[in-house]
Amino acid sequence: MTIHTTHPFADDAPDPGRRLRGRLGGAVTLWTAGDEPDGGGDPAGLTVTSVMAAGGEPWRVLALVDPDSDLAEAVQAGGRAVLALLAWEHRDLADAFAGVAPAPGGPFRMAAFEATPWGPRLATAPTWAGLELESAVEVGWSLLLTCRVAQVEVGEDDEPLVHRRGRYVRPTPPAG
Repeated sequence: MTIHTTHPFADDAPDPGRRLRGRLGGAVTLWTAGDEPDGGGDPAGLTVTSVMAAGGEPWRVLALVDPDSDLAEAVQAGGRAVLALLAWEHRDLADAFAGVAPAPGGPFRMAAFEATPWGPRLATAPTWAGLELESAVEVGWSLLLTCRVAQVEVGEDDEPLVHRRGRYVRPTPPAG
């Protein structure tokens, strides 16, 4: 893992596409895979904001991930993953999985994870999905993972972790 010295979405980043992507913003998800009985090897994880849910039978989730990441390798090897929606309280964990903050002993030691048939699930994430890989296609400099939703649990989402323009944005409490 490399700790980056510059912020990839900074306003002065040389790539205008990265600056555009940073302004789109989105919910921060943690994708984990591996450590499964049927393959996938050691657990791997990555924070991902380039995510979309597509309706249908079954529902699908599409994500753009780093093709050189341990997560990409683990998802392709095991064919499964867990997507967890992160909350404001998870921002240090998100940074560790993104490789922008140190995680002595690895980021999986920073929180409790539970085994599922799709990989390790962050125990404190009330909303999560078990995913089955349908395809992995290189798109630009990313790997597009298209996954079928096999299981979904939707919980309270009072303080979602949102990333916009290189920063986490704290949700505003509802009025009244």
